[in-house]
Amino acid sequence: MKRIITTILLLGWAAGGIFADPCEGYWLSVDDKSGKITAGWEIYTSGGKLYGRILSIAGWPQDARAERCRETYRGFPVAGNVREMTVVGTPWIFGLSPEKTGRWSGGNVIDPENGNLYACKIIYHDEAAGKGKQPGPTLEMRGEIGLGIGRSQFWRKAAAEEAASVR
Repeated sequence: MKRIITTILLLGWAAGGIFADPCEGYWLSVDDKSGKITAGWEIYTSGGKLYGRILSIAGWPQDARAERCRETYRGFPVAGNVREMTVVGTPWIFGLSPEKTGRWSGGNVIDPENGNLYACKIIYHDEAAGKGKQPGPTLEMRGEIGLGIGRSQFWRKAAAEEAASVR
């Protein structure tokens, strides 16, 4: 009986690790021009959709409000006036659907600095990708204004503590 319970627990634990999408976790956003870390993020799934919230941000007070945003955005996952929300802790990436493991699209990202809304795609790369060729896994976060016109940032994998300590 102990073996059966142990086997079931081990299989459940292994399945959780096998089925987790590689995009999920903690990431550091990196400015594509300066190469400097701009924020720490948590990327997570909820209800089959992908979301991303800022955990810490460089160069801003950690309690800064998103004052340049609109009051509301279609599909925004949090009720209330967006411009009264704090930049840290709010899911600025929202509503992405899976295309395949490590690739999400069909959602949006809001730049809390200026309130602009963009279509969003997120793609996981096992190896360094993009400008700067950061070592290890990278997350390509692409914002577009339409017809494929946009730009990508390449984020680097981080530990939870590192993502929460950007200043």
